[in-house]
Amino acid sequence: MTSNLVSKYNVPGPRYTSYPTVPYWNEANFSLKEWKKNVSQSFSESNSKEGISVYIHLPFCESLCTFCGCNKRITKNHAVETPYLESVLKEWRLYLALFNERPIIKELHLGGGTPTFFSAENLKILIRGIFRDATMAENPSFSFEGHPNNTKGDHLQTLYDCGFTRVSYGVQDYNPTVQVAINRLQPFVNVKRVTESAREIGYTSVGHDIIFGLPFQKKEHVIYSIEKTKELMPDRIAFYSYAHVPWIKGNGQRGFKEADLPTPAEKRDMYEAGKKMLEEAGYIEIGMDHFALKSDSLYKAVEEKELHRNFMGYTESKTQLMVGLGISAIGDSWYSFAQNAKNVEEYQHLVEQGVLPVYRGHMLNEEDLIIRKHILNMMCSLETSWEAISLQFPELPEVLHNLKEMETDGLLKIGAKELHITEKGRPFVRNICMAFDVLLQRNQPDRQLFSMTV
Repeated sequence: MTSNLVSKYNVPGPRYTSYPTVPYWNEANFSLKEWKKNVSQSFSESNSKEGISVYIHLPFCESLCTFCGCNKRITKNHAVETPYLESVLKEWRLYLALFNERPIIKELHLGGGTPTFFSAENLKILIRGIFRDATMAENPSFSFEGHPNNTKGDHLQTLYDCGFTRVSYGVQDYNPTVQVAINRLQPFVNVKRVTESAREIGYTSVGHDIIFGLPFQKKEHVIYSIEKTKELMPDRIAFYSYAHVPWIKGNGQRGFKEADLPTPAEKRDMYEAGKKMLEEAGYIEIGMDHFALKSDSLYKAVEEKELHRNFMGYTESKTQLMVGLGISAIGDSWYSFAQNAKNVEEYQHLVEQGVLPVYRGHMLNEEDLIIRKHILNMMCSLETSWEAISLQFPELPEVLHNLKEMETDGLLKIGAKELHITEKGRPFVRNICMAFDVLLQRNQPDRQLFSMTV
């Protein structure tokens, strides 16, 4: 990839786990009453056909990783576990009251924070509480994020016994200097232990997360990390760019200077080197920043054109309704989004009052729904079509005109009724989606809202 393209297209841009993106939600038109109505409608339309997804945010961590952009609370006090999980289950019961039948859970994901901060016994109480009034779908996809340093055998066995078959471990980088900078000290032996333990227990998909663009990181560090990763051959790999957003995440990302970060060109060089190594090892690039072996369910979802993207990232299939539980969790009814309160005490207070702990959201209008479909198509399939009348919107001609320069640069091909992103354009899929993002184009921000696209 030429450095000219990197410098040309390296601008702040969304990762498009949703459309509209959170900074462009119209909160003035959102109401809790309408959100509950949308949830009930979406559930009635889709539960019996495809089931629902549930995301549970478990926010506690014992130490602060300075690369992390997630909503978390740092504590070593494990007495917080039980009251927090009790609140999550109370919130779940508030959603159950909106459903007209027993929910069928197809996807369940535990994110954080550090889900394995919680004891195995408490995680079992949580999952059993969720399924007390719910049914597990056939061939479900249940996953959790594990910290290699504190994921124990009883975590893995307990969650496996509860139906979990996939785990992802945050590796980030194996270089000691980088690990110190991001406050994530974990040796390869720990990653090896939990990877092999998961496989011995029966997990069918083990993933590793590797980040490029970290402070003090060099290309040879990325190469070394991937060489070590190849020794374990995880089923899928998230290989993604560090998002430096200290204006959002506060002091956690101010533990190093801007000068300590690789340049955009160096970051792209890291990615290209890593991508080549992964492909030579048999991994297939999936969507944006993800790689999977052909035996993994994520690759099979691509083959069967069932890949989906939402606030949990890339998933193996679509559900119309996703319920988000816990602080800062985002729910998606397809017709609307809603995000929970970000503060633990505020969240727990609202739940205790019998109120869904939502503090903001967005109701999607017809234009939103059309553009959402286009962006989903490009993020998941690297193509989209406007052949169907229902997929047209008035600004499409202007969007296509604005993409002409990217077409000249070889990043995409525009046909009479469709658009295809080329292999050369794959690293710039976020930039291409931004052309369709009419809310962003109409209201260019006067300050940086997103991480850089390269």
